[in-house]
Amino acid sequence: MTLGPLMLDVAGTELTADDRRRLSHPFVGGVILFSRNYRDPAQLAALTGEIRALKTAPLLIGVDHEGGRVQRFREGFTRLPPMRTFGDIWNAHPQRAKHLARETGFVLASELRAHGIDFSFAPVLDLDYGASSVIGDRAFHADPDAVFQLGQAVMLGMKDAGMAACGKHFPGHGFVVADSHVDVPVDPRTLDDIAVADLTPFRLMIEAGLAAIMPAHVIYPQVDDKPAGFSRVWLKKLLRQQLAFDGAVFSDDLCMEGAAVAGGVVERVTAALDAGCDMALVCNHPDLADDVLANLRVDWPAPSRARLARMHGQPHPSTMTQLRESTRYADALHHLAGLGQDSSDLNLEVDPTDYCARS
Repeated sequence: MTLGPLMLDVAGTELTADDRRRLSHPFVGGVILFSRNYRDPAQLAALTGEIRALKTAPLLIGVDHEGGRVQRFREGFTRLPPMRTFGDIWNAHPQRAKHLARETGFVLASELRAHGIDFSFAPVLDLDYGASSVIGDRAFHADPDAVFQLGQAVMLGMKDAGMAACGKHFPGHGFVVADSHVDVPVDPRTLDDIAVADLTPFRLMIEAGLAAIMPAHVIYPQVDDKPAGFSRVWLKKLLRQQLAFDGAVFSDDLCMEGAAVAGGVVERVTAALDAGCDMALVCNHPDLADDVLANLRVDWPAPSRARLARMHGQPHPSTMTQLRESTRYADALHHLAGLGQDSSDLNLEVDPTDYCARS
């Protein structure tokens, strides 16, 4: 049995009969978890074990766990700072910023791996233009090289913990003001303007071995009239051919308003897969997930299955008890805790808003 091209969510802290029915469908290859799926560490480990046992080829389990506002699991997990923290440190101490970013990537990934989660949709590689409220302090910096250097550090820390990274939101969401969760953002810039700025971190991260990418629900009309996640120009011509990316491409949530231009949910999934996505996300609407499972007709290529298979987490301490015995983990926590002693380095306040529909 191989993985299918759909990533769905589940209702709560344990699987319901409907969850099991949906996840057992041959079209389903992954599960994305949200805050509502977490009560405590033991429950999360049990849930991921239950999900993994559903199929002989285990489903991929992912989560949006970036730090700052977008951290799905909090109590029992290390509170991670927003990525802009490292950009602020970069301005005066680039090497220190990279070291701390790598330690953060390691803590992020090692704690998730200890609970049976394969990967996080991180890091954000968007530039911080100071315009986008939905990106905001999720972005490292306004400078493309700083974003690459810090993004690579997080990626390396994640790799240290046995986890692949997923850069987002290709080719860049930071310039537009509109939020693609509730609107259809349009970026009027030319390809040349985007290439010299926003595309730079993605290009360099691909050269450094980035395993996965999530495209933006943003229309760049100077390049194509479709959002990047539905665009063969962006995904096949530019990403696959020109940038030579051979990793996995995950759509952003196809229930977001930014995806509505492609039609109904079945049309959205079909358009995303046809454009070059390897896996399509349908989140927070179980009725729409049922519609897709009943009506999707897709010829899913073998290369997509191979790319997704590489997203499974690598061996790592299988429990938090084992992880806490790790010197590497203890050292990383020590380095990150030290940030809190200097208020100019880190603001550990966490926005209590549940970004349950945001990626």
